[in-house]
Amino acid sequence: MKENISIKKNFIYNIIYQILLLLLPLITVPYVSRILGAEGIGIFSYTYSIVNYFILIAMLGINNYGNRTIAKIRENKSELSKTFYSIYYIQVFMSVLMIIIYSLYIFLFDIKYKLVMIIQGINLIAVMLDINWFFFGLEKFKLTITRSLIIKVISLIGIFLFIKNRNDVYVYVMIIGMSTLISNLFLISFLKKEISHCIIKFSDIKKHIKPVLILFIPVVAVSLYKIMDKIMLGILSDISEVGYYEQGEKIINIPMGIVTALGTVMLPRISNLVAKGDNKAIEKYIYKSINFMMFLAFPICFGLITISKDFIYLFLGNEFSKTSSIIYYLSITIIFISFANVIRTQYLIPKERDKIYVSSVIGGAIINIIINYLLIPKYKSIGACIGTIVAEFFVMFYQIHSVKRELPIKKYIKENSIFLVKSLIMFAIIIPIKMLSINVYLKLILQITSGITIYLILNIKYINSLADFNKVFNKIKRKNYINC
Repeated sequence: MKENISIKKNFIYNIIYQILLLLLPLITVPYVSRILGAEGIGIFSYTYSIVNYFILIAMLGINNYGNRTIAKIRENKSELSKTFYSIYYIQVFMSVLMIIIYSLYIFLFDIKYKLVMIIQGINLIAVMLDINWFFFGLEKFKLTITRSLIIKVISLIGIFLFIKNRNDVYVYVMIIGMSTLISNLFLISFLKKEISHCIIKFSDIKKHIKPVLILFIPVVAVSLYKIMDKIMLGILSDISEVGYYEQGEKIINIPMGIVTALGTVMLPRISNLVAKGDNKAIEKYIYKSINFMMFLAFPICFGLITISKDFIYLFLGNEFSKTSSIIYYLSITIIFISFANVIRTQYLIPKERDKIYVSSVIGGAIINIIINYLLIPKYKSIGACIGTIVAEFFVMFYQIHSVKRELPIKKYIKENSIFLVKSLIMFAIIIPIKMLSINVYLKLILQITSGITIYLILNIKYINSLADFNKVFNKIKRKNYINC
């Protein structure tokens, strides 16, 4: 079968998408923050964090498992159709079950923000229709990205048209929920082109239950230090602290989109190479990917630390001044997450080393909950930041320690330390700009442009070497073409 899927194109699609995702929050976040305020943002974040647990249970570990499994058998349409339906029926069953339990939770208990919680239920309905994992496994990234982008632009327009005052938090929740629902409905319309109808027996479904449940464990564990932070802040602190933390995390997640883009593209490709037994190609991808991630992660980390105060003042306004401290702390997690993401998506999950992945995130979750419980009452959102930093470091350390005999981890660390040194040089040069008594807009632009310029000049040799990465891609593509 001809290999017509391009990693370069898929990565470019994802990068373009992530850049656009970066630009959209730059438009909406300042507006929503000023209209809804810290309390309104906190209410949205707190209630979404609760419904998100029902969503996680509905999806189990299907996102990673479905992606990996579809990638391995995508050349066989009959097997592809059978596998899709077998996995999707699990998703539908769990989604219906969670919708029922969520409804009982809302209407039988006296809960905070009941109306907002009811509206948040749209997201739970939407998850029943979420088949992104199927198209990711097929590496149909152009389709999924185009669809998401169109819906997000429409939701952006809706936000500006209908969000006018602090009472419109209900409308904001509705817009976010409906955009997800419509986006998933749109993608389902393309399903008929990829699969054919087939009859599924329970035995077909049963064989997927155990691996789905295994990959569900890390999903829950990760949620304990990604989502539980906000729930614990809402319980142990106050709702405004949730708002500060939500916006800080949202800004950190903007550059993290690049990491997500690479991981999303590489997981199905590496899974396919694992099925073909091409370990040499896998090692090359991991080596180059870690280099690229560290090339980006170190300067992003130090850049955000440098500009956080002025950026938040201009971006969110005085009410969210505390968010600058949250960004200051959480920036370090970009390095840990970037390194671990490559190990996870390009080695552990494709090679079905799920035990290491599961153990690492369970450990991180336990550490995070303990630190949150100890620090949030006194330090509030900063306490949550410290818990997240320690948890992310533990996850990275555990994963790389577990594969150190299989992958040249010391080599990765040694070679990529040069990016740390060059980022510190950039940091040292742009810090004095922060002290200048000039217009805050001009100061921010000067810091960003000079930082980028300095770092690119320092890394001109590596940037030129990226052309070799293209050669690796092309060589492997030709090899895949011959093998098929």
